[in-house]
Amino acid sequence: MRFIVALMAGAIALAAEAQPYPSKPIRLVVPFAPGGSSSIVARVVSAEMSKELGQQFVIDNKPGGGGNVAMLEVARAEPNGYTLIIGHIGTLAVNPFIFSQLPFDVNKDFVAVSLLTKVPNIFVVSAGVPAKDLGEFIALARAKPGQLNYGSAGNGSAGHLAFEYLKLVAKIEITHVPYKGTGPQLTDLLAGRTDASSAGTPPLLPHIKAGKLRAIAVGTPQRVAVLPDVGTVAEQGFPGFETSQWYGIIAPARTPDAVVRRLSEAAARAVKTQPVLERFAADSALAVGSTPAEFAEFIRGEQTRWSEVIRKAGVRVE
Repeated sequence: MRFIVALMAGAIALAAEAQPYPSKPIRLVVPFAPGGSSSIVARVVSAEMSKELGQQFVIDNKPGGGGNVAMLEVARAEPNGYTLIIGHIGTLAVNPFIFSQLPFDVNKDFVAVSLLTKVPNIFVVSAGVPAKDLGEFIALARAKPGQLNYGSAGNGSAGHLAFEYLKLVAKIEITHVPYKGTGPQLTDLLAGRTDASSAGTPPLLPHIKAGKLRAIAVGTPQRVAVLPDVGTVAEQGFPGFETSQWYGIIAPARTPDAVVRRLSEAAARAVKTQPVLERFAADSALAVGSTPAEFAEFIRGEQTRWSEVIRKAGVRVE
């Protein structure tokens, strides 16, 4: 009797494994609090992916430790395609180099699925700064070394690193003023207590349109549609310069190749659907939808870029 029960249990397990993927809801972890860009990307893209895959995506926000808390949890998850996480510039290309120790290896404990979108970083100055473009701002900074300052959402934030990158290539000296979030640093920038900043399009665009901030450069290789008259950093004298906030899907290492391909193909189609394109356009976000190999190569390139910036700028978080 026990033998028969064991055989039946084995048969049930084999049948479960033989079911086509996916056969149940998929958990998509967002390593930050609800309401941010990561959550928006996760929700809008997964809603379209679920239509093709025939299964619901459950969005699970797990903030803490600059994204490291959620990354550790997913690194330890069963590699079966039912637990995924939104990876982005901070968790994949910055944290490995600014934290003295991490309890996981982003290159060994995860596999790339698909790069979903890039959101341009914009460089802005307060209305009282007499610089109409990047060239004039650099000239002003060189004339007053160390006297200008820029605010960021905090040490190691995307805006912090974007400006440190600009300082390195332009060979200028500007003082960093870290804040606890984009909101507080924007308050001082709008009041003229700081001179400049770099952040994603969504929080800056309303103030640029209102004339309270002046956009002097775009970090992406191409200009953005909402600011067609603002030149890129690359075209204003620094070829190859690129800084953007980007978001993609990654999975635990050892997730079956067939499952990764299935997810990647669904993601690539999802980001080109009308609902996603319309939502991305509102933030000047570029829809990508890459293959796993393309995303893995992109991550390696970003790690090379930002590890060098972090090393030269001396950015560390204990």
